[in-house]
Amino acid sequence: MKIFNVKQYDKLSKLAYQDEVKRLQVEFLKLQEWVIDEKKKLAFVFEGRDAAGKTGVINVMKENLIPNHIRYIKLGVPDRSTSKHWFQSYQDQMPKEGEIVFFDRSWYTRATVEITMGYCKHNQYRKFMNKVNGWERKLNKKGIELKKLYLSVSQSEQDKRFKARQNDPLKYWKLTKHDLSMAKKWDIYSFFKTKMFERTSTGLFPWVIINADNKMIARLSALRFILNEFNYPKKKLRVSSDWTSKINNYQFTFRGVGFEDLSYEQHSLLSKYLSE
Repeated sequence: MKIFNVKQYDKLSKLAYQDEVKRLQVEFLKLQEWVIDEKKKLAFVFEGRDAAGKTGVINVMKENLIPNHIRYIKLGVPDRSTSKHWFQSYQDQMPKEGEIVFFDRSWYTRATVEITMGYCKHNQYRKFMNKVNGWERKLNKKGIELKKLYLSVSQSEQDKRFKARQNDPLKYWKLTKHDLSMAKKWDIYSFFKTKMFERTSTGLFPWVIINADNKMIARLSALRFILNEFNYPKKKLRVSSDWTSKINNYQFTFRGVGFEDLSYEQHSLLSKYLSE
């Protein structure tokens, strides 16, 4: 299991965020072109609690990609057939040559949501946990490169987002009875989430945890993690000490006086000496 968060993004302004998203999306397009040319098969799994921002992260990743070579998968509530043939349902959605597939929740709902809410039986849960690592190894033998990302949102932040949805005349419908029921079972979900990490984070396919309390930082961190994992042609993914010095859009306020257009290094110095 890995924790991946880019510290240098913590104080990024909205303008700098937009610039960085665009730069990383250019890199993501390079990655996709490499996938197409080399006939690679990439599968990206995104898990997390309700309102963790999974869909938002995926949308930023695929926004400017070539649509004929990507697929977005969100299977929703399983019917009886899907529940019975669990792995096969997802096997059918795996990427073909030259394709990237984004899973907005995945087969791991059985290890978290389904068992927490009682949507599956305990023997189905145990069967899944016993088989999933072997199933993923078979995917690897078929040439599928799998990355598993978990967007971690705090209980207070989830509650804040739920209230925002509830009070938004355009987004109120996104808050469902299921979401509220899941929130009441926070500790139970946490128990099964920990078991999932312990049992299914392997050397071949480790879980990568990204702090999702800040949506902008989560999106950039997820983009950078994926891009870090592949050596595609013309890669220009600057290391933090390099690219932060070239972004002068950090902000800092001290005793009512605002400082703008700061580099990361300047912001760090001001934060250190003026906040003491």
